[in-house]
Amino acid sequence: MTTTAAPDAEGSGAHPRFAEALRALGLGDLVGQVRRFPDATRTAAEAAAAIGCELSQICKSLIFAADSVPVLVLMGGASLVDLELVRKELGADKVTRAKVDVVRETTGYAIGGVPPFGHKTRTRVLADRSLLEHDVVWAAAGTPYAVFPMAPEDLVAHADGTLVDVRERTA
Repeated sequence: MTTTAAPDAEGSGAHPRFAEALRALGLGDLVGQVRRFPDATRTAAEAAAAIGCELSQICKSLIFAADSVPVLVLMGGASLVDLELVRKELGADKVTRAKVDVVRETTGYAIGGVPPFGHKTRTRVLADRSLLEHDVVWAAAGTPYAVFPMAPEDLVAHADGTLVDVRERTA
């Protein structure tokens, strides 16, 4: 579990926009809890290995298009999103994974570093209930190299998320 010093002037591994969002939400103390790793944590498996936590403790921030409107789904790292359940939850005709450019336009961050909140534009947020199975989850801090810890209830609240069951069930 090796962390490196942060490269930005603030002394945090968080993306500057995300660090600013944390402060604006009154969460400035979290900036100091951001952990930056020398190797990418862009996938849930990479993040869990770097942190030394369970895969399900990683909170993935995934952007989908529901009838062409971006929606953020927060999902535990060990699970997949069931697009049919998302479609039903939103009352949409069609839900697809958003294209790379839509993710960047909507959030202001690259795939692999999208945090659960602090985005460029406001989107609807669905948070899978399975995140609540942990005391702490880890989410991207705006770059593919940085993560931060937070109680899942707080994370969902700050993301203004709606708790739902949209996890793909295995047979």
